[in-house]
Amino acid sequence: MQIKKVVFPVAGHGSRFLPATKATPKEMLPIVDKPLIQYAVEEAIDAGFSELIFVTGKTKRSIKEHFDASLNLDISNITEPKKKLFDEMNHIIPEQVSCIYINQEEPLGLGHAILQAKPIIGDEPFAVVLADDLIDSKKGVLKQMAEQYVDRNSSIISVQKIDKKDSILYGMIDTEDSNVNMRKLTGIVEKPSQEDSPSNFGVVGRYIFSNEILSFLETISFGAGNEIQLTDAIKKIIATQSVFAYEFEGTRYDCGDKLGYMKANVEYALKDKKFGRAFLAYLKEKVL
Repeated sequence: MQIKKVVFPVAGHGSRFLPATKATPKEMLPIVDKPLIQYAVEEAIDAGFSELIFVTGKTKRSIKEHFDASLNLDISNITEPKKKLFDEMNHIIPEQVSCIYINQEEPLGLGHAILQAKPIIGDEPFAVVLADDLIDSKKGVLKQMAEQYVDRNSSIISVQKIDKKDSILYGMIDTEDSNVNMRKLTGIVEKPSQEDSPSNFGVVGRYIFSNEILSFLETISFGAGNEIQLTDAIKKIIATQSVFAYEFEGTRYDCGDKLGYMKANVEYALKDKKFGRAFLAYLKEKVL
């Protein structure tokens, strides 16, 4: 079944990256030469999504400008290589793909952000992508998940194995299956202690939801951090329909964390065809 709509919650303050994010959205922070949000958008487009819904805040105008703005190709002294580059930048979003921007007046949690997109989502299933989670994979994780999705009355969340000592940073799942990359959820706990974690699988920022998740988000109370927690809605939907955890193929970088962000920049720079080898030589010189 083809899902068309994908939500990008991008209204957060990015407080862990202050002062860099005082005026610049954290989603616009670059990995080498491309902002995080562009990696996320390209992953969604590659997976076949055609309606991109950005839940933004008052200070996030540059995200819209990045995808909307057209670079001038009529400058008299522009070179052909630069003209080609400008033309590519003017077509980041293909013509058949639409962008919708919704303002979230106050960031009250991931669940609250998703709810802002309800008028656009309507009664359809939809995906959610968190740009903070940059995942390097031959096939995009959202495409991997879309290929697994066959039933509009079920949902899929992406997970990865983590060290249990890090469970306080993740939503941690409980399942009835083992040794498979698609596990049926029986429970989920938001940021438990190592001792209370039901497994060593943590939730990563890729989701495909049945439309019913919106009803649960509307009825749950404020949870941890005095926010509308997506995890609380997932707990409720598990009781009424199937929710699966998908262990994706790829390497994930937590770019909402400074160390994870720096690692991603190093890894992506090393892969660069133009200067990867030179960068590696520089690193060896510094380290050795």
